[in-house]
Amino acid sequence: MTRLFLSICLTICLLALLPVLDARAVEMPIRKAGLWEMKVVRTGSPMPEMTMQHCTDESTDKEMSSTFSPMAKDMCSKQDIQKTATGYVTDSVCNVGGMSITSHSDITGDFNSAYTVKSKSHNEGGSANLPRDSTTTIEAKWLGACKPDQKAGDIVMPGGVKMNVKDMEKLKALIPKSNMPKSN
Repeated sequence: MTRLFLSICLTICLLALLPVLDARAVEMPIRKAGLWEMKVVRTGSPMPEMTMQHCTDESTDKEMSSTFSPMAKDMCSKQDIQKTATGYVTDSVCNVGGMSITSHSDITGDFNSAYTVKSKSHNEGGSANLPRDSTTTIEAKWLGACKPDQKAGDIVMPGGVKMNVKDMEKLKALIPKSNMPKSN
């Protein structure tokens, strides 16, 4: 698996999760502790379907929110979250690698056994090889307790690549420098 593929996968996952993790006026629920399987399907994109597993607990989900929230603020000029009768709706405009991504997401589920994030996005700028419009669906389901060799924060990505979201330096190394927040 190439560094570019990992970078694209991680960027897609972060962008898909940022609306869920950045609770502004609306408080998003914390996922049930344990092992979550997240299946990511993109249409209108050459990216293959991928399935990841994430071991989490309450403190890790809260920590992810506080860690990724500043990154989202630097990358996104707009992040609106609204509570609806069936879940949540988010609208965002983010800049990733010189590309402006406008997205709308519908989030449904109970965050105890399963949730779904359906996002539509439109891209401007960036590589001419990337599709301008795409749809991403994340189907997450709770599998049970984390495996004995896992700790909260561990993510197992396609190809068996394992990382921990608490180790931000490794995550930052996979995201192109032009996408990272600037240090003060």
